[in-house]
Amino acid sequence: MASIRDLHQQLVSKERSAVEIAEESLAQIQALEPKLRSFLMVTGDRALEQARRVDDQIAAGEAIGWMAGIPTGIKDNMCTQGIRTTCGSKILQNFVPPYESTVTHKLATAGAVMVGKTNLDEFAMGSSTENSAYQVTANPWDLERVPGGSSGGSAAAVAADECTVALGSDTGGSIRQPAALCGVVGLKPTYGLVSRYGLVAYASSLDQIGPFARSVEDAAILLGAIAGYDPQDSTSLKVEVPDYLSFLNPNLNAQKKFRVGIIQETFGEGLDAIVGDAVMAAVDQFKAMGAEIVNISCPQFRYGLPTYYILAPSEASANLARYDGVKYGYRSEQPDNLMSMYTQTRAQGFGAEVKRRIMIGTYTLSAGYYDAYYLKAQKVRTLIKQDFEQAFEQVDVLVCPTTPTTAFKAGEKTDDPLSMYLSDLMTIPVNLAGLPGLSLPCGFDAQGLPIGLQIVGNVLREDLVLQAAYAYEQATEWHLRTPSL
Repeated sequence: MASIRDLHQQLVSKERSAVEIAEESLAQIQALEPKLRSFLMVTGDRALEQARRVDDQIAAGEAIGWMAGIPTGIKDNMCTQGIRTTCGSKILQNFVPPYESTVTHKLATAGAVMVGKTNLDEFAMGSSTENSAYQVTANPWDLERVPGGSSGGSAAAVAADECTVALGSDTGGSIRQPAALCGVVGLKPTYGLVSRYGLVAYASSLDQIGPFARSVEDAAILLGAIAGYDPQDSTSLKVEVPDYLSFLNPNLNAQKKFRVGIIQETFGEGLDAIVGDAVMAAVDQFKAMGAEIVNISCPQFRYGLPTYYILAPSEASANLARYDGVKYGYRSEQPDNLMSMYTQTRAQGFGAEVKRRIMIGTYTLSAGYYDAYYLKAQKVRTLIKQDFEQAFEQVDVLVCPTTPTTAFKAGEKTDDPLSMYLSDLMTIPVNLAGLPGLSLPCGFDAQGLPIGLQIVGNVLREDLVLQAAYAYEQATEWHLRTPSL
């Protein structure tokens, strides 16, 4: 599995061409897709065209950036002009966006090669990629298990070397959770650091685009390519994007004594013992590297799950109201009147999980329940944010398990939504507070399934998160293991 740095060196030295690298990625996709089902659409012609442009630049003696010629997967809820964008939903099965999302535009400008659009839970609602209207993606480590969700297609594609890196979106853990289950690096940036323009909305105050990669360095490179202010996104932060690679130092204490906090509330009931042991072994590794270890209590952390499942469905019920069969997407055939067109279109076009969340959100926003549920959830969200603020007065980063368990079998939790929701127990509070969080491999269970370590930073402290992750990665060998497909 070649890294971005390796591929970049091969390109600039003319050892390999961008077309050869793209063809190798497309061949891997063709070989594995029948059993993996990571991609909803493979964009081979476009990939080769983009690769040829990179080769022309190199032939002309022009300098190329890190992302030039790098095979990249794009989660299918990011608009790609002229290329179908379905969000894994029947209701958008024929939707071809007339415009390009900011992140995909930035990557195209940087010379990245888009090899395809990856599978996801419908409208990014799910934790297993089983809610897609089109196919169920398999986990490369065990084809009978789920890759996590909602960005399961991107995580599985990177783990299986179908592409070098990929983009996902994270509303309550949808990058970090599948990264943990697939044994790759997944990073959710600070809310507003990466533009959401062109990302099909699920819950607008929580959604954030971020990278999947096989190493912390590759994740840092991809983050640098997509981060930055965008006037087309009203929630975009006007901040200067640093060189994230400059923070990657195997010496954790290169600048100062590094302080790592353990979130106490993430250990206890519901956490698999082997996952807890692996994370505590990672904490011991940080201690061995010279970090100061601090036990941190975030008392409101346990309210993250119920708070999320009030706020996110509320925003979803508003965002998904636009899918009514009028302007775009699927329309029910032969409705009796306008109202029946609305109801039939939504009944036939949306899957069960999307309908469930719309109903929850509409209920919590309705007259008589708004104050009791939605308003109270917003207040708890503030308390969760304050817990984190107090924690970061004592430490540089916080660590905890990414998920309570390793990958579960496909179909195991489809009839038990509450059990499925618990998969995001550790990741949701980070979204509610708008903080950066990263998952990377920290061990394997008895079945050979990856275990994820989550590292959380304060607002816009991706530098510290990446520094801690890189130092840990370089001191261990978990990231070197690959699935044998």
